[in-house]
Amino acid sequence: MIPAVLVLQPLSPARQSELEAACEVHRLDLSDEPDLLLDRFGPRIEAVVTDGHKGLTAAQIGRLPNLRLVASGSAGLEGIDRAALKARDIPLTNPAVALAEEVADVALMLLLAGWKALPALDAHVRTGAWANGEFPLGRALQGRTLGILGLGTIGSAVAKRAESFGLRIAYTTRTPREVPYEHEPSLFRLAERSDILVVIVPGGPETAKMVNAEVLDALGPEGLLVNVARGSIVDEPALIEALATGRLGGAALDVMWNEPRPDPRLTGLPNVVLTPHVGSATRETRDAMSANVLANLRAHFAGEPLVSEV
Repeated sequence: MIPAVLVLQPLSPARQSELEAACEVHRLDLSDEPDLLLDRFGPRIEAVVTDGHKGLTAAQIGRLPNLRLVASGSAGLEGIDRAALKARDIPLTNPAVALAEEVADVALMLLLAGWKALPALDAHVRTGAWANGEFPLGRALQGRTLGILGLGTIGSAVAKRAESFGLRIAYTTRTPREVPYEHEPSLFRLAERSDILVVIVPGGPETAKMVNAEVLDALGPEGLLVNVARGSIVDEPALIEALATGRLGGAALDVMWNEPRPDPRLTGLPNVVLTPHVGSATRETRDAMSANVLANLRAHFAGEPLVSEV
């Protein structure tokens, strides 16, 4: 029997075509009557394709009695009710392995741009200010301490790149990893000892506002915050205040609250570098992420180990 798959967030066009050629696909994302679709086809569904934004609620899971797998097309899982999946022992996969290198590249780009004040350097040339005097001396990067909040697949890729810049690395996770970096159990202490703090933990209720005013104050007036995870992890009003008052030196952010319309108080600050959530935004990476979803589906339906179970 051809397996039935419910799609809340489609894959890249080529991979979506592959999915539809191999499976009985029901597009909840395109349905004008999603409740009727679930009433009619819910009992047939064996797998769901979604992502952290479209998510999958406990109510939806409850209407899929034969659900056996949820495959997320994004590393973020905040919209997926993991407790409801765990209660029924339904595995969840995500493509972190497929996007880790690209997100790590963006993290290092933001780190360098923030630490070296790239927007201000660019403006110094473009505005003609260079003709009136040299730009103020900057700060060396080598020998500084990089704190990493979260040392999973992506965090490890960030650390590997940071080593080549001569940065000392420390990290915070729930449990220590077998890595050559120092584990710091306290996020506050990690921020206190770091020159730069990179945020790369999943979004969701457990991590909401984890980087709060106290953590930002610990990072300090010379410190730089880099966030390539989710905007919800940082208390944004506290961040804006810390940046505006000089209690935090700078921020380099790929993610924010209220995307794609970030707070004008944030975008108006001179000590912030901003990019529009482009951590995985390359053709190659997005295709690899979709290919990862397909690989997990194929493994599941073949009775083989999943490629990237969370």
